[in-house]
Amino acid sequence: MKKWTIVAALTALPASAAMAAIPYDSMPPGFDRPAIRAAPIADVYNQYWYNYKADILEAEKELVSDLRHSTDREDRWDAWDEWTTEVIDADKDYVKEMRKKGYRSGRVTVGG
Repeated sequence: MKKWTIVAALTALPASAAMAAIPYDSMPPGFDRPAIRAAPIADVYNQYWYNYKADILEAEKELVSDLRHSTDREDRWDAWDEWTTEVIDADKDYVKEMRKKGYRSGRVTVGG
């Protein structure tokens, strides 16, 4: 039952609502913000998409908490590093599961 509550909450949020609390302006130099998908691969809303969104929301929640409790520069860098790793891992897991189902991420190649 709890799983359905999370799914319902995720579908009710606009794409920008989850990212509003993340202080990207405080990201340390040298960190690149990983891409966070705003729409599912091939517009297929399935359990893998909702798992991905839940993973992203959890990573963002942990980041905000870690930054709030950080006491020095190293703590802040560790928090951003952990968040970056979690976002990238969530995307890799999502893409892997969608590939198993026969869906591919779009790729554009320009040039020769």
